[in-house]
Amino acid sequence: MRIIAGANKGARIFAPKGHDTRPTADRAREAAFNLIGPVDGAAVLDLFAGSGAMGLEALSRGAASAVFIENDREACRTIDRNLDKLHLTGARVIQQDALRALAAEAAAARRYDLVLVDPPYEMFSSLQNRLSTYLPAVLAQDGLVVVETGAREEPELPPLTQRTSRRYGSARITLFQLAPGDRTGASQATPERAP
Repeated sequence: MRIIAGANKGARIFAPKGHDTRPTADRAREAAFNLIGPVDGAAVLDLFAGSGAMGLEALSRGAASAVFIENDREACRTIDRNLDKLHLTGARVIQQDALRALAAEAAAARRYDLVLVDPPYEMFSSLQNRLSTYLPAVLAQDGLVVVETGAREEPELPPLTQRTSRRYGSARITLFQLAPGDRTGASQATPERAP
């Protein structure tokens, strides 16, 4: 695995050992960021971070900050190793269940410009309702949610609006955004831009 673009273009990154994580393939990651567009200055939340490849890519491309949420201890160590190797700053790694962390971020009224969601493919269907509850509350008004699922999955996250969905081999990348003026499900508290 390697960083595709930005300040760390071409740098190889570590992946956690074993089969508990499935890093986003270079091709799918490149395609996802082509769909996302520029991320300069963005606050990024990387849920089910695994190796951290997506969040690391965002930081390399100019994101201001990234919060990596991963439940697996070895994967968190791998993310820390990658951050050190690439000399990336503005990142926090949190070892916690992704849905619990997402609920906490929503309760704290933190907003992110880019939210990356890449759970184990077989788990996505069971997570959709809870993701739909909390994602609108953490998404900045012009922010994007990027979901990676198996190619046959057709993700839906109401009240978020699907912007595009594309297949790349065995993966599907789907982008969601808030409908204009919609903060359904979002906290009414004054939002705090995530650090």
